[in-house]
This record gives sequence, structure tokens and C-alpha cells, in this order.
Amino acid sequence: MSSIADTHSATDAAEPDARGSDAAESNARGSDAAQPDARGTDAYGVAADAAEGHVYTVTGQDWDSIAAEQAERGDERIVVNMGPQHPSTHGVLRLILEMEGESVTEARAGIGYLHTGIEKNMEYRSWTQGVTFCTRMDYLSPLFNEATYSLGVERLLDIEDQIPEKASVIRVMMMELNRISSHLVCIATGGMEIGALTVMTIGFREREKILDAFELITGLRMNHAYIRPGGVAQDLPDNALEHVRDLVVWMRKHLPEYAAFSNENPIFKGRLVGVGHLDLAGCLALGVTGPPLRSTGYDWDLRKKQPYCGYETYDFDVQTWDSMDAYGRFRIRLNEMWESLKIVEQCVSRLEKLKGAPIMVADKKIAWPAQLAIGSDGMGNSHEHIKHIMGESMESLIHHFKLVTEGFRVPPGQAYVPVESPRGELGAHVVSDGGTRPFRAHFRDPSFTNLQALPVMCEGSMVSDVVVAVASLDPVMGGVDR
Repeated sequence: MSSIADTHSATDAAEPDARGSDAAESNARGSDAAQPDARGTDAYGVAADAAEGHVYTVTGQDWDSIAAEQAERGDERIVVNMGPQHPSTHGVLRLILEMEGESVTEARAGIGYLHTGIEKNMEYRSWTQGVTFCTRMDYLSPLFNEATYSLGVERLLDIEDQIPEKASVIRVMMMELNRISSHLVCIATGGMEIGALTVMTIGFREREKILDAFELITGLRMNHAYIRPGGVAQDLPDNALEHVRDLVVWMRKHLPEYAAFSNENPIFKGRLVGVGHLDLAGCLALGVTGPPLRSTGYDWDLRKKQPYCGYETYDFDVQTWDSMDAYGRFRIRLNEMWESLKIVEQCVSRLEKLKGAPIMVADKKIAWPAQLAIGSDGMGNSHEHIKHIMGESMESLIHHFKLVTEGFRVPPGQAYVPVESPRGELGAHVVSDGGTRPFRAHFRDPSFTNLQALPVMCEGSMVSDVVVAVASLDPVMGGVDR
């Protein structure tokens, strides 16, 4: 069965028949489109098997008829749908596999099952409200979605040098904690899919600790809308740094368990070593970034190559491996969690010296929300701020109302500021026409780009290796479909 790319190229190359191109195109749309013509190709330009005359077009048709045809043929060639489901496809990813026995001869990814229209919806909300949409894309690393979007908006506003130091340090600390929690899910679910259930249970144990810290600081476990244009939504609670410090101690104590369970485990290595091979040339050709790229030995990390949020001032090392397989990607993620802990510790020491410092840009025409407090009912404006705008200053009340309902204006232009997410280069291309809402917001999500490598990694391998190859890419379908 020819791939989609082959089909299109063959169609372009095919010459029109005697009836002219219009008639040929009409025939391609008709019910006889898959019937081979006299030249031995069908209307799509796909060569038909002269001996058997079978061409499978995988479009979600009646699968029992395909199964019946396969039974009549009697050979080992079969088309299988893997997914969309958990586990094995990491969410609602559909894999269309053509197999000879248990060997995969062709693999294609079917996406779009989780499409939310987030990018389009952002055009109908203010610039600050856009954060609440994009945070829900890659739901395992929401703080990175917020960061790249906010950095782009800040570049359009030309306030990059006005962001308070404390806000930037908090951003880095939260992103690195998020990197650890995301890698934990990748390792935990990847272990579950190959039968390493203890790796799964301890992975979620550590992740819960990080989500507790997120809830303490932002009020939410996921989808925080915490990093906003101009800074962060609110200051750290009084006990936040102590909590994060204890969290680092816990992680340093328990991270070695993953190495003990997996690094030299012969069964674990048997499933991962040499599986999902993707070399440097393949990564560069397909735009693959993150751990799959660094597993080729190339130290490409945007935190070092194109620093943002002051990453150039932190001491950490870019982790690489040279095996170009699923095992190398696992080891990179394991090592990156240790590096993230080093960065978090540096953030905590800096934040101790910045108590009481501002966490939002000083320009009151941009800084929204102004002052927030976390109460028993969740997040809301602080009592002091409410007292001021409701009882002391009519101008403040009017300004607050306009800023919340209408939002601030952003000068016309476009910006792209990528960040290094747990999965690779994540960037928001934000476009403004000078209004209070984004004219366009489009995200370069690494899960979407990295999935291009799936056929290269899977074709020629066993079907059981497909599960490992997908897990080593760590795709999140919320980021793929958007």
C-alpha cells in the first residue's frame, strides 16, 4: 500500500488520459477511483498488483469487509488500527499499520481526534485571556505554553527589559518543576506500556508532589494561567520556598529509584536498546527537537543556544546521548530531571533575596490582574485592592473595569519567541493588528513536528516496538491537535 506522500506525488506525475484532465479528475472522485486502468495504475496513480489486484485505501471504511478479503487471500499481510486509545498510543493518536505477520511494513499517524480550536478561539479573547486557552494545549507542560505566548506578547509590547527579575526567576523555577513532572509522566507511562508497573506507580507518586507545589503557588494543579504578559499572576505564598526546598530533597532521595529499576535492567534494555532508531540527519530533515535530537549526541537546547528568562545566568549542563534509540531518550530525560533540580535550587536561593519585590511589570495599563490573593474560595482580588477601587478611587475602578473587560492594546507586528519544552522547541507565533485581541496565534508544538518521525522509526520493526517508539517521542495529543 502506497503512502500518502507517494500517492500525491504519483498523482502529480500521472499524465491525463484521452478524456482530458477534467474527466480524469472526475473519475478520481467517482466510485471506480480505485480500479486500475489499462496502464496498471488506478486513478490515484497507485500501481495495482497484477497478480492479486488488491489496493487498500485506509480511510475508516467497513473493516469487516477488509477482514473478509484478507481471510480469502490467506497471506500474512494485514492493515491494523492501533488506537486511538490509552495506553500504547499516548492519548487519542491513531496509528495505521500495515504488517506482514508481526513486522510493520508501513506506519502512518492519524491525528485530529482531540481538536479543540484553541488557536482560533484566542482571536476572540483579550491578550491576557489568551493564556487561559494556550495553557490547555500540551496539558503535561502548561507552564511552557504560557511562557512562550507571554514572551511573544512582551516582545510586541517592547517591555522585555521591564519584566521584574523576580517574575523571571519564578518563571524559570515553575518551568523546571514542570519539566520534571512531564518527564515523570513520560517515563511512568512508557514503563507501564512495557510491563514495568512499578516505574509507573513511583512516577506518578513523584509527580503528585510537584503538582502539590503547583497548587500551592498557582491555586491549580494544571492549566494554571499563571505566567502572563508582564510577569506572573501573583506572588509566592509565604511558605512556598520552604515547600519547594523540601520537594527538592524528596526528589533527590527518590530519583535514583528509576535508575535502579531501569538503567541496567536486562528486560528493560531489551525492549528499548536499538528500538526507534533515528539519526541526526533524520532529525534535522524532519525538524525533530528535544530528547530525540539530543539522543543523537547533538547538544541543541534553546536554554543554552537562544536563552530566554535569564537562563544564561544559571549553571546547568545539556544532556546528550549517542545511541539514537529509545533507551538514549529515556536516559536523557532521567538526567535532565537532575539538571532541573539544580536550576530549581538556584531559583530558590535567588528568590530568598527578592522577598517583597514586584512580580508584574510596573505599567498599570498592562499589569492585569493588579493584586491577587488566594482565599478559601480559590483565587480572587485582594481585599486591599477591592477596598481601594470600590471605596476610595472612582478612576481606579474605571481603569480596572476597562482593563479586565477590554484589555490592553498591543502595537501591530508579529513575534516568535521559542522555549525549550520537555518535548523540544515550543514556540508561539503571535500577530497583532494593534487591537486588544490577537489577530493570529499559531503554535509550533514539538509533539506535532516530532510525530513526523514515526514512520521512519517504526517501519521494518516489530509491532511491539511501535509502542516503545511512540513512548520515546513522548507526544501529547493536546499539543498536536490544538
